[in-house]
Amino acid sequence: MAPRKSSYQVSATPVTIFAHLLVVAVTVLLLVWLVDKREGLAFKSDNKLKIFNLHPLLMIIGFVLIGGEAVMAYKTIPGTRRAQKTVHWLLHLIALLAGVIGIYAVFKFHHESGIPNMYTLHSWLGMITICLYGLQWLLAFFSYVFPGAEMSARGSFLPWHSFFGLVIFFLAICTAETGLVQKFIFLGLFRDQEALIVNFTGLLILLFGISVGLTVVLPTT
Repeated sequence: MAPRKSSYQVSATPVTIFAHLLVVAVTVLLLVWLVDKREGLAFKSDNKLKIFNLHPLLMIIGFVLIGGEAVMAYKTIPGTRRAQKTVHWLLHLIALLAGVIGIYAVFKFHHESGIPNMYTLHSWLGMITICLYGLQWLLAFFSYVFPGAEMSARGSFLPWHSFFGLVIFFLAICTAETGLVQKFIFLGLFRDQEALIVNFTGLLILLFGISVGLTVVLPTT
């Protein structure tokens, strides 16, 4: 009798559920931090910190979390491949627009507060990430949506699209983490409730990034 083979294969389904829960947790922590512990949110205000707070809100919820959901769309959206593709590129578009508005908010804050731009590693990573994200989205749109490349060209481009998509997503994770560390230092936080919120937000974002990466490599069933 042939020996039975043990299977340690894990489905992507529990990982995607965990990732969705992390989205909720990060969103709650971020809103508690920005609305309760900080000054709140506003596009126009005499309190310029309210304008700045739009930056982490849009970059983390809009750019990182929705961007991660877009990456997982092929594993989480039931229906045809066409429906999954539509949700995939629409979520990426929402993430890209949120990222652009989030960057605009921080430039607006710096301009109105007399603070120079683009002098930290966080800002460099952020600009690189948003530019690559926009380029990736445009290339994918013209290749797969409209007008669409030939099937052979699509097949050749797909592995590179998937690879660079993950690279850009993890760049976004790194950018978010450096942004939280930078803000932690600028605020002079230590061992208080706000420091715990910021640190746990960073840890959960890291776990979210790992979960998204796992869903890409794990099978659906």
